[in-house]
Amino acid sequence: MTDPLEPLDPFTLLGLPHKFDLSRAEIQAAHLRHLARLHPDRIADPIERIEASMAAARVNQARAILENDEHRANELLVRLGGAEREEDRTLPDGFLAEMMETRERIETLMQSDGGQARTEIEGWAAAERRGYLERLRRVLQEAAGVEGDRRTALLAEGRQQLNAWRYIERLLEQLGDAERSSPRETP
Repeated sequence: MTDPLEPLDPFTLLGLPHKFDLSRAEIQAAHLRHLARLHPDRIADPIERIEASMAAARVNQARAILENDEHRANELLVRLGGAEREEDRTLPDGFLAEMMETRERIETLMQSDGGQARTEIEGWAAAERRGYLERLRRVLQEAAGVEGDRRTALLAEGRQQLNAWRYIERLLEQLGDAERSSPRETP
């Protein structure tokens, strides 16, 4: 059984390699393999059942982390020696200026045609996600194979990419919140 007080390494817990490119099928298969070992019907001792239940919760948590691209990238970045999100909030050069322009464009679009604007904004966000995903994939793969200053620089770049990705996700969440809270016109 795993120690519930031990920090969670979702890759190791599920027996998966420490890499970004994991398919949902790989993650799910590893998850199910581990849960099968912990099933209460396989354990007679009541204390061991409790331990198995706690271990199953950690296995479920590991799966949830690894199935989320952003969380998996963050976990891998930290495992490679990069800074936690709370320790480094830097963004790529020019990102905030670009986001200010994007927010203005979004506000203008939303005022002119909410439905069409939403589609356009979601298309923009999907393209941004794909771009960050590809840059992160490249950075994490390269960082895993180097040491020293080059690795440090790559991990800093990866943190900036993750921070920017999260910024865009928050922007979309805020748009969804604003859309849900705005008064609807009734005919």
